[in-house]
Amino acid sequence: MDWSIGNILWMVIGGAIIGVLARLFLPGRQAIPFWLTILAGIVGMLVGDWLAGLFGVEKTAGIDWIRHGLQLVVGMIAVGAVASIRGRRTTP
Repeated sequence: MDWSIGNILWMVIGGAIIGVLARLFLPGRQAIPFWLTILAGIVGMLVGDWLAGLFGVEKTAGIDWIRHGLQLVVGMIAVGAVASIRGRRTTP
């Protein structure tokens, strides 16, 4: 992966979109800050891209719906995991 400024910026924007969609589709309330949502979305994008490459569907004709679906599913898992871990914390 090319770590240029443009790609990093696109990763943050895409991570925000994937993270927000993941929170939208997950049941219940996720009590996590927006920056953790973005971070979980970035994880979803990176791991989803890796899985798409593993399955040979990273580049398809037209819109890469399978790749985006994988990114969203991994994003949902990441947001759920972060919300679960963060939700167990108690504030003094």
